[in-house]
Amino acid sequence: MLVKRLFAFKGTLSNASIQHRLKYLITAALVALAFYLAILNRQWAHLDKVFRFEPSHNPPLPPVPTSNHPIYKLAENAQVQFKQLLGKRSVSLEQAASRYRERRGRHPPPGFDKWFSAAQKSDAIIVEDFFDRIYHDINPFWALEPARLRRMIKDEQHYIRVRDGKAWFISDHLELRQPWVQRWTELVQEMMPNLPDLDMVLNVMDETRVLVPWEDITKYATEERRQRNIFHPSEAVAEYTKYQDEHSDKDEPAIKVEWIGNELHKYWDHYRVTCPPDTPGHNASSLETLERPPSYPTQPLPFTKDGFIQNFTASTDPCLQPHIRGMHGTFIESVSMSTTHSLFPIFGGSVGILTAGTGRRKKNELVWRGVASGGRHKAENWWGFQRLRFIQMMNGTTVSLLEAGEDVAPTFRLSELGEYQTEAQRNNSLGKWISSISDAAFVRFECFPQQEDKLCSYLAPYMELRDSIHMKEQYNYKFLPDIDGNSYSGRFRAFMRSTSLVLKSTIYAEWHDDRLTPWVHFVPFDNSFIDIYAILEYYLAHDAEAHRIAEEGREWSEKVMRREDMKLYVWRLLLEYARVMDPAREKLAFVEDLKG
Repeated sequence: MLVKRLFAFKGTLSNASIQHRLKYLITAALVALAFYLAILNRQWAHLDKVFRFEPSHNPPLPPVPTSNHPIYKLAENAQVQFKQLLGKRSVSLEQAASRYRERRGRHPPPGFDKWFSAAQKSDAIIVEDFFDRIYHDINPFWALEPARLRRMIKDEQHYIRVRDGKAWFISDHLELRQPWVQRWTELVQEMMPNLPDLDMVLNVMDETRVLVPWEDITKYATEERRQRNIFHPSEAVAEYTKYQDEHSDKDEPAIKVEWIGNELHKYWDHYRVTCPPDTPGHNASSLETLERPPSYPTQPLPFTKDGFIQNFTASTDPCLQPHIRGMHGTFIESVSMSTTHSLFPIFGGSVGILTAGTGRRKKNELVWRGVASGGRHKAENWWGFQRLRFIQMMNGTTVSLLEAGEDVAPTFRLSELGEYQTEAQRNNSLGKWISSISDAAFVRFECFPQQEDKLCSYLAPYMELRDSIHMKEQYNYKFLPDIDGNSYSGRFRAFMRSTSLVLKSTIYAEWHDDRLTPWVHFVPFDNSFIDIYAILEYYLAHDAEAHRIAEEGREWSEKVMRREDMKLYVWRLLLEYARVMDPAREKLAFVEDLKG
């Protein structure tokens, strides 16, 4: 550009004028360059202060053209989606109620105004899309009569009761999961006296228990949509029906729900009936025997783009990836099993605890410590369990022996797909590279049957136990992977506050899913872990991008994943639950914003 401009002056200016302009342009360019370098120096100084890495002793990585890499493009598109989502924020009660009606096809429930007022007082960011999970879970119950729903929960043993603005826990076994239940109860008590009367049955097991066949849930969803009605405000009822201990139907017997237990724990066969008929998981039966190593997909899956996860929600759906039935402990042999194919209102999931991280020197490595949970692994099935697979994949010695042709990795095989092959793998030095960047191990095996020395004879030839690492010490590492155990991992919210780069793989939905954007706030990876090496290679070579996601994830989680946000989520869930259980539910509504 500078040369072109100089030639444009030729024939119209004197040599002195040209020299004067040239001197001016060069001086201006030098000043601009100095200013740019000063800004760049300040940016890197800040980066070094907040996300400082120790000198890396890893084998040098080849330069990866950032703008052409699939991960860069996914992150770029995700930023656009996130900004569009933020544009839907409601800042007034009228806005929030209007967007509710637009998205839900109903008036908000009574108590919506008090809920929104509490949200404003706690500086919560309210976007209607953040609550989609509530309606995914609640809407099918509109297809069942309220009296039937109340009879279904009549004889349940573990539940939180709300009456006259007070809440307490009731159970035939008070010692069962008491700390877990106590946190739930305390959270509900904080909402008093703003909740109507209700009984919320608690799932005191880790595993998912309600698996409604696809045909039934489709029928319920169709009926729910048919019932949607934004009626005239004059028809609205503002008060929930009093939920007396002595119901008018007190002589009606409880409806007994059939809970299915299975000694063989063929959970997949019960799960696959929930899959749409056109999905590959619908007609795939439980595996009679497990391959060693498990069977990987031979081509990138439909929820990926150029091999990496593009649709995180779809990536958590086992119906789209039936190979998971041989790669996840839930489907191989869960610790316990008590499930039903009936639509049943039951609340699951624990109330987590947040532990914030702070800026500190970061080791340019991945760290993971935990127990070998995920189900009941045994000598004849352990190689199909997700955490055992991850530990073997992150063990450099194991990978080196595998590269040398040794049969040491029953849990996985190295991908032959080009999208997932790192430079180290192509150079046959993957094991050496993994050894330099990974510190992942179990602190307890949890073998079955349990052995006196707590060591599994069937695992001993393949892996060893290591000392635990305190959570705060784990925040000294650049990469923090989050992997399913018996159910979802309870670490994720704490990891999001750590200023480390959070990597997440799961088949479970959580309350905060709709308020986080993958590739903006965390990095998703496949449940087979086939992409993990390529992801690590990319972010080791692109520290600034890793830092941006780590920082944006931390900052955003401090705004939308606080305990206050969880409380608001549960509060709204319980308002909807109380309405769908109410005999007058068709006209129960908040409409004050439409009056006057």
